[in-house]
Order: sequence, then structure tokens, then C-alpha cells
Amino acid sequence: MQRPLFQQMYQPVTDALWQKAASIRLLICDVDGVFSDGRIYLGNDGEELKAFHTRDGYGVKALRQSGIEVAIITGRRSAIVEQRMKSLTVPYIYQGQEDKMAAFAELKQQLKLETTQIAFIGDDLADWQVMQHCGLAVAVQDAHPYLALNAHYRTVKAGGFGAVRELADLLLCSRGKFAEFSGSSS
Repeated sequence: MQRPLFQQMYQPVTDALWQKAASIRLLICDVDGVFSDGRIYLGNDGEELKAFHTRDGYGVKALRQSGIEVAIITGRRSAIVEQRMKSLTVPYIYQGQEDKMAAFAELKQQLKLETTQIAFIGDDLADWQVMQHCGLAVAVQDAHPYLALNAHYRTVKAGGFGAVRELADLLLCSRGKFAEFSGSSS
């Protein structure tokens, strides 16, 4: 059983959380503060830079290979995000979403999923709108306190420092598919 392994790597999880994780078929992620540390670097010529952790990339690819779809819904638009998500083969990229619920509803309908089959990982109040409608609501370690208090799970890792990978490991372990992926993080 892979639950003891996950708990050794990260933290204890309840039976209820483990069952929620095992039923997930779609992981939706915010970007700024989740895939990145939330800081936005702007150059003198308006160039925008973000840092992404390769471990998160590995987790995304492992999820997709195991049959769990991955999507992003973010309020900002960025060519860097488009490029990174395409390199990770993320098929559902929703940028510039002031109302994240519209994208959520579209994904849910398109993939014919129940709310119990959807997880969302976020870091701030704009994410709560969707998170409260998901079977598994996850806050990164350094999330806004309200999110951390109301999420089903709070990662040990901070946003931009492996939080997505931690959640991927939870989902993979709960399905008995941890360490089955042998690809790269791109």
C-alpha cells in the first residue's frame, strides 16, 4: 500500500482525504502562487518572467500518463504560462479568467465529470470560488489563511517549490500508481 509511503514523504492523511484523492480524474491548478512562487518579475522592456519547478512538471506528466487530466485556470495571461503548459502537454489552458467558475463549468461538462472527481489547487481567495465546488480542495503551504483553513488538504510544500508535485504524489499514491512514470519534467 502506498499510503505509508506518501505519509513518510509528506504528512499524515485521513481515510476521508485518501478516498477523495483516489476518486480524482481531473486536477485543476491556478498558476501564480501554485506553479510559481507568486512573484512576477518585470523587465525594463515589459518582459515578464516566472520560475517553474521541474518537480511540478514531472508530477503533471506522471498524472497525465496515469489517466488523470490536468488543466489550468488563471486570472492572468502570459506567453510564458502557455509555453510551459504546452511543454508539459497540459491540454486545458484557461488564461485571463476573471470568472474562474465559467472555465470550471466548461471543463466539468466537456469531460463529463462529477464534482467529486475534480481537484483544485490554489493559493488565494480568487481560487476559493472554484475550490468550494470540487471534491478535493487543496491550498499550497503559503496560501492565504482563509484558503488554508477551508481546504481539504494543505500542502507541506509552498507554491512554486513542489506543491503541485506533492499533490500529484498524493493522487498517484492513492491510486497505487506512484513511481510508474519514467519520463522527464521537460
